[in-house]
Amino acid sequence: MKTFFNLVQEVQKPGLCHHCGGCLTFCTAINFGALEADEDGRPRYKDIEKCIECGICYEICPEIGSLDEEMKRNIAWSTPMGRIIETTVARATDEKVREVATDGGVITALLLHLFDIGRIDGAIVTKQTGLFLREPCLATTKEQILESAGFHFDASHGMALFSDAYSTYSPSIVELEDLAKQGLHRVAFVGTPCQIKAMRKMETLGIVPSESVKYHFGLFCSGNFEFGPEQRKKLEEIGGFQWADVDHINVKGTLQIHLKNGKAKFIPLDKLAFMRRYACRYCEDYSAEYADISFGGIGSPEGWTTVITRTPVGRAVFADAKDADIQEYTYKDNPKFATEALHKLTQWSEMKKEAAREHHDELGTKTVSVKEFH
Repeated sequence: MKTFFNLVQEVQKPGLCHHCGGCLTFCTAINFGALEADEDGRPRYKDIEKCIECGICYEICPEIGSLDEEMKRNIAWSTPMGRIIETTVARATDEKVREVATDGGVITALLLHLFDIGRIDGAIVTKQTGLFLREPCLATTKEQILESAGFHFDASHGMALFSDAYSTYSPSIVELEDLAKQGLHRVAFVGTPCQIKAMRKMETLGIVPSESVKYHFGLFCSGNFEFGPEQRKKLEEIGGFQWADVDHINVKGTLQIHLKNGKAKFIPLDKLAFMRRYACRYCEDYSAEYADISFGGIGSPEGWTTVITRTPVGRAVFADAKDADIQEYTYKDNPKFATEALHKLTQWSEMKKEAAREHHDELGTKTVSVKEFH
């Protein structure tokens, strides 16, 4: 049986670790305590003597394929980019939600709806903890859901308040360990494709705390972008702007730099390789193929969200919220809106899969000594 040591050799050392937190969360939730995260969020041995070599951390890693076929059967996954029941373009009906949310605010609206009808007692999301800095949190009130809404890349107070480094990624899975402590058994999880895949693998094995997650909301993902001092300086040069003039940022097909004067700079994502997390080069999933519902701005007009319902659970949630908390784009405005959004999403999905295959073909093998991970 392969263990965390093998995970280090096969995933971490070649640079394939997404820092999703699945291995750490399981080990902590079961109270083994063998693993911990380093200062960069990478898993490592905390106490190798506590490792019982159960191999579960290895199996649930999104980069390990041993459970893929069973997981795909469980959620009726199909080619080319997962099961698709319905494609639509929508936004929150509440203007207050739209004001604080990214794109159309559909995820926030759905979470609030689930709270209202008593379907969830918590949601794992991310919140702003500083300028350009986000952390995962377990929201247990509607107020906390609203506080977590949006991309929160607000630079309006200038560079003096920036953290030294931040990224577009937040390791939300680590919040799972708090579910049992707080007695929460009906939770919605919002995460990136790699996080959703790790959750589904935990679900396939029937291990805690995955049974508490009733809804999996996935985010379209071009990759995790690191915004350290060097990256920010190079972005200024590429985009021809000053950070002091930036109002907010979004990632929607391009890196969108919105300035205080109302103008915007659009930087193609293929020019951002210098700030993209290395492991993202090998990820094939753009559209969160294993989620109940997938969300993102690609293919939608400004202020709207492209929504892919993938499972009966996801379809039921969206249908229940429609017209009350969710407004769909109308056929009168554009009869082909859903077809065009799906076509655009398919293009981006194919591009990410092709790039991942090419990078995997180029990838060499590396060895590692366990002494490095005590």
